[in-house]
Amino acid sequence: MDSGTRDIMSMPRGGPDASWLDRRLQTDRLEYLDRDDVDHLKRKVMSALDRAGRRRWIGIHGKCARMVLREVADVPSPKILELGAGLGGLSSKLLADHPTAQVTVTDIDPTFVAGVAGSDLAGNPRATVRAMDATAIDAPDGHYDLAVFALSLHHLPPQAAARVFAEGTRVANKLLIVDLPRPPAPLHLLLLAVVLPLTRLSPLQHDGFISSLRAYSPSALRAIAQHADPAITVEFRSRRGFGPTVAVARRDR
Repeated sequence: MDSGTRDIMSMPRGGPDASWLDRRLQTDRLEYLDRDDVDHLKRKVMSALDRAGRRRWIGIHGKCARMVLREVADVPSPKILELGAGLGGLSSKLLADHPTAQVTVTDIDPTFVAGVAGSDLAGNPRATVRAMDATAIDAPDGHYDLAVFALSLHHLPPQAAARVFAEGTRVANKLLIVDLPRPPAPLHLLLLAVVLPLTRLSPLQHDGFISSLRAYSPSALRAIAQHADPAITVEFRSRRGFGPTVAVARRDR
């Protein structure tokens, strides 16, 4: 194992220059969504996330769809790959909002893929539903205009996250990462203290608490991308308040 691999494996979620406190606000504990021994809880969490994504007052699917479509605004009929699509809410919104977009809807979890394959989304002629690993994408180089990995990168350790950057920028002209923000350490500690009592009451809060501890900072994402390939550049879109971290990665070809 070379030193670069060791460095990325041990890098804190707050990035190479994370503070003492920030380095302690992280965990290797798995969320219910990452486990194979709690299917009923995994389904509860995914269903809750999908419902929240579709609601107007939260509307994360709609917000992510707008981010995606801004990145392909100059492409008449964009070919979009969604990685880690879950139940397909974002892909459904993309197809509804863009009349000519072609969307490949993928997830590594066969249960989620089967659920999408049995839904109305699979009947859309502009949608393709496939099982696919975001760290080993089964597609030729430059096949897509955009790959998007929304609210999922924090599930992966740094070395696997680097493979997402490598693969996403290989198969698409741009890779859009949308993920949970990592607050400044003192504020992060306060937010975790507020959420902790709720984790025993709700599977969604349980996973949200762990997700926050596993979220990457912008400096961590830059380090991960550089480890994947020095030719990959990362540009961050501005965010407001506690909005998500939004990064666009490209590879110099």
